[in-house]
Amino acid sequence: MNVFDVLTLIGGLSLFLFGMSIMGQALERRAGGNLRQLLGRLTTNKAAGLLTGLCITAVIQSSSATTVMVVGFVNSGLMTLKQAINVIMGANIGTTVTAWILSLAGIDSGSVWISLLKPSSFTPVLALVGIIFYMFCRNDKKKDTGMVLLGFATLMFGMESMSGAVSGLRDVPAFQNLFILFKNPILGVMAGAVLTAAIQSSSASVGILQALAVTGQVSYGAAIPIIMGQNIGTCVTAMISSVGANKNAKRAAMVHLSFNVIGTAVWLTVFCLVNLAWSPAFLNEGASLFGIAVAHSIFNVLCTVLMLPLSGFLESLVNRLVPDAKQPEIQSELDERLLASPPIALERCHEVAADMARTAVSALKISVSCLQGDAPELAASVREKEEKTDYYEDILGTYLIKLSEKQISASDSAEAAKLLKMIGDFERISDHAVNLLESAEEMREKGLTFTEAAVSELEVITSAVKEILDLSLAAFLSDDIKAASMVEPLEQVIDQLKEQMRTRHILRMQQKACSIEAGFIWSDLLTSLERTSDHCSNIAGCVIDMAHHSMSLHESLRSVRNDSEDFRQNFRAYVQKYHFVS
Repeated sequence: MNVFDVLTLIGGLSLFLFGMSIMGQALERRAGGNLRQLLGRLTTNKAAGLLTGLCITAVIQSSSATTVMVVGFVNSGLMTLKQAINVIMGANIGTTVTAWILSLAGIDSGSVWISLLKPSSFTPVLALVGIIFYMFCRNDKKKDTGMVLLGFATLMFGMESMSGAVSGLRDVPAFQNLFILFKNPILGVMAGAVLTAAIQSSSASVGILQALAVTGQVSYGAAIPIIMGQNIGTCVTAMISSVGANKNAKRAAMVHLSFNVIGTAVWLTVFCLVNLAWSPAFLNEGASLFGIAVAHSIFNVLCTVLMLPLSGFLESLVNRLVPDAKQPEIQSELDERLLASPPIALERCHEVAADMARTAVSALKISVSCLQGDAPELAASVREKEEKTDYYEDILGTYLIKLSEKQISASDSAEAAKLLKMIGDFERISDHAVNLLESAEEMREKGLTFTEAAVSELEVITSAVKEILDLSLAAFLSDDIKAASMVEPLEQVIDQLKEQMRTRHILRMQQKACSIEAGFIWSDLLTSLERTSDHCSNIAGCVIDMAHHSMSLHESLRSVRNDSEDFRQNFRAYVQKYHFVS
């Protein structure tokens, strides 16, 4: 093996790792919606969690990435530790898919049809289709499909380059002695663990082992302990990701490590006993690419079969290894680990934004109740909710900007932009809740009151504001276009109510029925209520924009007002529903 072979090996390894990375990222973007559905089905049911972990890992081609996501979910409160255990076990089986794909390179037959199954036969076609999709298609899903095909082609080209570069090692005595040394199970496990920890991917390290197997010098006796060690090495990524996380996230990472260490210890012991007692002849045979894939799958399935019934024990063990903290922990609403999986991070943003929306709407409704009488506990609740929405806006805005910097699809980018717009509106609604509260407190402090007519008018407009809040919240939470289309006509009615109330109050002041000082507060109340409806209109407009794949808010609202018979009918219905009795 000369210097040029070494350079080819380095280049092949680089292409292999790069291809695996871009293929996994593109697969994840392409299957983003399906990943969200899978995560939505997570339950305490062992089979459901196991299948979820298996499927997600099979899609993104990395058990390390899945486990890092799980750590993020547990840290954010999206998943319990019990659920995480089952998902991690499933991930260990899902990661074996890569080895089976790579094993196709080992197909050797004189039959033309069987030879067509070799990646070297069909990879160029996939690369051609991939580059056409990537360069000439505008649709994001087709571009991602092209990237998947290009990533796979790059991965397989790198695999073949590595195999070709190391093929000359079959006659090198030092290389033969190296793998004779790895027949010592302990050394084999250590080698597998160190290699996988270095590249942080068990799928990639198994691929490297398969590439080395073409020399014929890697026996099953050496390959099996190395495969066992690779499962331990892949835990490094999750352990690193748990640094700075809460105790349950640390426990999730520890579950991954404990699961693989215990599984390896048990089956390595069985392997050594079988080897000592019977010395199976196949252990001295050269491992094939297919044989390594089989061994990898059997080992991971056996580990899961062993540990699945003991998931309760595993949970108790990690609870002891990571005891409860003396000080209470602050749970992170948005975990940056989830940014590694943009579709799932975006889904988490939706959930946090939904909490923010409910909090803001609740604050406004409570503040309306405060207009009717002194209630210190309600006032404290309004201020607490306003502070909470401020916090939500801060963390969501920062997180969404970071998410937008990732490689995400155009639809996800538009969704992130929509959320950024909407959280500003919800935050302003909570601000108006405090404004209403302060107006009510000022009235009581100064001993001011409104006339019966004014109180009656206030009840009409606050009822309309409550309804528009409910409509905009429903539109946001469920992407309900029907609810969104009802918002704008009601907002126009609220605008009219506000102007009528100002005019009526001026007349009352002229008739000395109401003081000028009360009139100032009255004006502030009307402004807060009317601006609340404006923000509801903005929210509904964003929902309508997204439904029509547009971000032109003003154009959408103008179209709703001028070109829709439904708008005119709804407007007339709201005028009839919300009016003042003369």
